[in-house]
Amino acid sequence: MKRLVLSAFAISVLFSCSSVQKHNEQISKLHDVELLRADVDKVYLQLKRHHPKLYQYTPQEVMEFKFDSLKQSIKSPMTSRDFYKKLAPVLTSVKQGHVSVRPLGKRFKRKERKALLKKKFEFYDLDFEYLDGKLWVERTIGKDSSFVGAEVLSIAGEPASELAELYKTRFASDGYNTTLYNRFVSKGFRQFYVRDKGFLDSLQVTFKTKDSVFSKLFKRVPKKEKDDSTKVKTDSIKKEKPKKLTKTEKKANRLAAKKRKKDNKKYGFISRTKEYTRSLTFIGKDSSVAYMKIRGFSNGNYKTFYEESFKKIDSANVKNFILDLRDNGGGRIAEIERLYSYLTNKEFQFITESEVNSRVPILKSIMSNTTPTGIKVLSGILSPILIVQNLLKTKRDGKLYYKFKYAKPEAPNPLNYKGKVYVLINGNSFSASSIISTNLKATNRATFVGEETGGAYNGTVAGFYKLYQLPTSRLVVRIGLMQVEAPYKQEPDGYGVKPDVEILPTVKDRQQQKDPELEWILNDIQASK
Repeated sequence: MKRLVLSAFAISVLFSCSSVQKHNEQISKLHDVELLRADVDKVYLQLKRHHPKLYQYTPQEVMEFKFDSLKQSIKSPMTSRDFYKKLAPVLTSVKQGHVSVRPLGKRFKRKERKALLKKKFEFYDLDFEYLDGKLWVERTIGKDSSFVGAEVLSIAGEPASELAELYKTRFASDGYNTTLYNRFVSKGFRQFYVRDKGFLDSLQVTFKTKDSVFSKLFKRVPKKEKDDSTKVKTDSIKKEKPKKLTKTEKKANRLAAKKRKKDNKKYGFISRTKEYTRSLTFIGKDSSVAYMKIRGFSNGNYKTFYEESFKKIDSANVKNFILDLRDNGGGRIAEIERLYSYLTNKEFQFITESEVNSRVPILKSIMSNTTPTGIKVLSGILSPILIVQNLLKTKRDGKLYYKFKYAKPEAPNPLNYKGKVYVLINGNSFSASSIISTNLKATNRATFVGEETGGAYNGTVAGFYKLYQLPTSRLVVRIGLMQVEAPYKQEPDGYGVKPDVEILPTVKDRQQQKDPELEWILNDIQASK
């Protein structure tokens, strides 16, 4: 038995090593011209099959011309990464932000992965903002804040602003909106750079501050790097024993750990930045202003958070409520519907039935060539249940619609807030953030301050997704399967929720650590007293 286990382990290791080598060869080798052209056809075919609003913003003849031109432009063999750089800008012609493509990353053997997990790439500690045509360091993760506020002049010898402009051609907003681009390239700059260049062990970056121009070589370093100069030599002194805790102290530690775990779940803990997805604070001596920051609608126990928050708001007799949706890229429909129920005192229908291209969008999402075989088998077993659920569709005017439960009339939450509402938005307020903003804007429930949302007022194609891997280049294309929209429309189509008061932050605001949008709201509240 022991030999059998060892043999099985050896075979699995050999297979794993072979798989890693094969994967890495696939992304680095030159692919045949005709096979890459076939990949282009596959992408377009998948879009036509699954995307319910493919020609909403770009006419069919224009779309076909773009894909045909892409095919004709492939005249010599190229790697998957180079193919990605040609395909991504063409996919943006769909003008739907949820349509995207990504290249495969380098894979590592087990020992290499274990070694990499013990290190961090210093460059990833930087968060950027693209303002006034320049890339700036907005903040750093960790103790070193010396780069904050510095302009990034170049990365590995390439001008940072040119890289940012290039990366802006590789993703789309919803419709004709332009505010998403600078915001999204800021938030995703690190990811775009890695997609562009691949795996890196070090990176030379040149910065500029008021006083000087300087360079820094960012490397992969141990996550818990110790400074030798501060080490205490233990060879000549007796090592101290850890203090023995009393039963009371142990119990207190257990309770504190339990509370942290509960809070992390409720507020949605973000491990990279050590901050919460959701937070509620009160402003002013009398706590008459409630400020709720929501960084995303994707993680954590939102039901508990909103229930507790609006109980506190009700108890504090809050007169003004500020909802901050800036840089909130979206998430769960269930969460935004729940939040909206606390902000209205009328019966409401949050979204409409979603237009789809298939009677079984859930199965279409699951039965993709990127889905593990085990999940496909399980889905096959459960398919009768999923199919029955998907029969809750209506066919109207030759189109198919999916009935989300959130398309039914709902009553407001008994704890609904009745005071004045302000909503902070910017170009990175996308997807679910735009949907709840549309509902609040259309019903005149809030005053919007900031910048036009990157997500469209009239809805977005999202819900479930098809993740399709191209056969030759192995690029992964993401396609939304459902048109998700509020029961309100604006003309012209293709633009976001626009602010009642437009305020655009400047570089000077950032350098002085000012928040002009929030300051305007607080001044408006003070003036109305």
